[in-house]
Amino acid sequence: MAVLIGTQGWNYAAWVGPFYPPGTRASEFLPTYARAFRAVEVDSTFYAVPDARAVRAWAERTPPEFTFALKMPKEVTHERRLRDADDLVRDFLGRARQLGPKLGPILLQMGPDFAPEELPAIEQFVTSLPRDLRFALELRQSRWMRPDVRPRLLEVLARHGIALALSDGRWIRRETMLELAERATADFLYVRWMGPDREITDYSRVQFDRSEEIRAWAEALKRAVHTKEIYGFFNNHFAGHSPASAREMQRLLGQQPVDPEMLRGQRSLF
Repeated sequence: MAVLIGTQGWNYAAWVGPFYPPGTRASEFLPTYARAFRAVEVDSTFYAVPDARAVRAWAERTPPEFTFALKMPKEVTHERRLRDADDLVRDFLGRARQLGPKLGPILLQMGPDFAPEELPAIEQFVTSLPRDLRFALELRQSRWMRPDVRPRLLEVLARHGIALALSDGRWIRRETMLELAERATADFLYVRWMGPDREITDYSRVQFDRSEEIRAWAEALKRAVHTKEIYGFFNNHFAGHSPASAREMQRLLGQQPVDPEMLRGQRSLF
């Protein structure tokens, strides 16, 4: 089972010093990040279909085994609410495919107002998705976990091989998400550690001790024995500095994290 742990994004000036070597320029962030982690979730694609040159640059500036997880544009998920979006989805996936083998799962992040009454829209939408790509669906309303809703939701996703994104945030109870880690609807898991709120504005250091939560997740992921791959991405709002949270998860899963000091030692490569 491949376990790829990383962060949500890489373009943070506050990481220069605690993670990126001092003096690292913004143009150097991605290749430096890729020496520490094997995967990243790209947030910018949520706001617009990416420029083809930008996508090719991402691929060119990362090693062969690196993986990009992309967020579906919000025009599809939030504005069109998965309806009448074939043209935009086709354009977006065309750009995404330019990553070649570096393209990982595509995240459908639904808004908090997307309710169980719209399950038919999910079912119709996922039916049209290409089978050679992987998709994960994030839902941000606790009503999706009701006993009269959840079984049907999981059945629809499993029928089409779509992962239910497991988010540690303020929307659905952590205990429920941990339980669902052992009930995968696809051959991979997609986990997002979001944090309880948006009060954190300093991304240079860990400000909240989330060790207990990370340990609980690590144990749950170890039990996901029937999963081929696990993708997990930390947000800065989870504890304050997502690279540190990601390294802690790597250690608990038996991986060897890359110490930021090692990146400083490679500064001469730029």
